[in-house]
Amino acid sequence: MRRFFKKGGPEPQAESGGGQSGRDKTILIVDDSPTETHILKGILERGGYRVITAENGEAGVSSAIEHTPDLILMDVVMPGLNGFQATRELSRSPETADIPIIMVSTKGQETDRAWGLRQGARDYVVKPVSPKDLLNKISVVLDA
Repeated sequence: MRRFFKKGGPEPQAESGGGQSGRDKTILIVDDSPTETHILKGILERGGYRVITAENGEAGVSSAIEHTPDLILMDVVMPGLNGFQATRELSRSPETADIPIIMVSTKGQETDRAWGLRQGARDYVVKPVSPKDLLNKISVVLDA
């Protein structure tokens, strides 16, 4: 994890299929862990994305309605409304159904992935994430 906090040198840019950065795209991170949020935010900002955050499922749903981000990264294990429930709510609401969701979780079993996709997520990534893989998945989902 130390590589995320290194100082000095130019910041790496996202490698996307078309060579474009996400400068005009906003991503909402929904995660109850300040550490995970910090790591994901750093990856996304280095990739050229604008980032907004929410600390739980309820705040994530409200933020998605208020800000209409281009994509949501959703943790699964959170107190209150968990990521599966929040994803289901967002994907079924006419206001937010068009916002793609990528679940980002420590829950790495195939049944977790299948359940997340069944709730409306477009993809599922297991933590700890590879910055390059995450940025590539985001690029694919946004270009779809």
